[in-house]
Amino acid sequence: ATEGKDEASAAENNSPRAPQGKPGERSSVFSSAGQFFFEYLVVVSLKKMPDGQYEPKIAYQFPKRENLLKGQKEEEERLLKAIPLFCFPDGNNWAPVTEFTSETFSFVLTNVDGSRKIGYCRRLLPSGRGVQLPEVFCIISCLGCFGLFSKILDEVEKRRQISMAVIYPFMQGLRESPFPAPGKTVTIKSFIPESGTELIELTRPVDAHLEHVEFQALLQRLSPALILQIFASAVLERRLIFLAEELSVLSQCIHAVAALLYPFTWAHTYIPVVPECLLDTVCCPTPFMVGIQMRHLERVLEQPMEEALMVDLCKGKLIQAVGDEEEILPGKLQNEMLMSLNRHNNNNNVHTSEQVNALVSEAFVHFFVQAVGHYASHIKWGRSGTGSFQERAFCKAIASRSCRRFVKKFVKTNMFSLFIEEAEKSRIPQEGNG
Repeated sequence: ATEGKDEASAAENNSPRAPQGKPGERSSVFSSAGQFFFEYLVVVSLKKMPDGQYEPKIAYQFPKRENLLKGQKEEEERLLKAIPLFCFPDGNNWAPVTEFTSETFSFVLTNVDGSRKIGYCRRLLPSGRGVQLPEVFCIISCLGCFGLFSKILDEVEKRRQISMAVIYPFMQGLRESPFPAPGKTVTIKSFIPESGTELIELTRPVDAHLEHVEFQALLQRLSPALILQIFASAVLERRLIFLAEELSVLSQCIHAVAALLYPFTWAHTYIPVVPECLLDTVCCPTPFMVGIQMRHLERVLEQPMEEALMVDLCKGKLIQAVGDEEEILPGKLQNEMLMSLNRHNNNNNVHTSEQVNALVSEAFVHFFVQAVGHYASHIKWGRSGTGSFQERAFCKAIASRSCRRFVKKFVKTNMFSLFIEEAEKSRIPQEGNG
């Protein structure tokens, strides 16, 4: 399957940064209202090969695309080749079963131009008698909104239990509906034999940058102190490997770690669930954030790896670390964040997942505001309206020594440079200067 392997790595290894379009163009991950909900729905099933192994293949694709230009056709073919690997990342050892707990997970594919597509997957056992193989319903979309797509997949699963034919009118209705703006709801009419017409309401959370995130998934598995060590490694763009058996746990936890970096964006290899044939990704000398199923741990440990942080999400502990993780963040800010995370942990059952998301995000945004929030006053604006960031003056302005030590490392990261590049382009009058 080397061909598929190249496809998937081509799809994955371009850095998943927000595309640098012209002003006014929508960046593809966060583009929102008025767009199609999704590009494709594909059904991936396991086909038995002559050697007795099973290989994932696309059994159905909706809508079928005709009249594509040459470049689009190549991109579509690459996408359709990579999808099955990510729907069944666990390898080829399958056997038909009578029971299987359905699971939801997502993966990210990065296009050549840096824009991202997200695959939302529901793996389930088709209803029917006797032993069967699981199949995956995968919705490919440019829109990052895990909660909303999980709800759509619930509807798909409900219809799958009746018959495949009931799924398509629902997906067609969805395709014809505009994607709602943050905080808004779209209602989709759908007819189901036996039970008549249903109205399905899909609502987007008000805070768009948190709609792909479930911070509770992290808090349930890892101690606040450990979350901060992981955050510190991510902020300095190191190599991070997460291990768990369930695909849903891996994808939820990795999306959550990436979201802790907001308003910055992870700009390197990012694979929430690594397919078995791409395990050598962990030999990369460049930064990465990847999720690997626990069954592959031995193989991963045998690889010739650079220093990396390895997190066991099942036991909530580190398998491997660089050793300096607790010293990276400035002490005072680290303690504030610890207190804040511990507070949420103590009244865990009081908050809805939206509240947990908002509270956790607030603590990390506050960290960035305190450490580097003064960046705007160190951009020198030229007559032509272009800005240039004064890095030395910016670092010098920090009073605390431990904070300055941290920031001097942070300004060298890709995510900080990309953030500053954007800031130098967009002159928004700062309060107090207007």
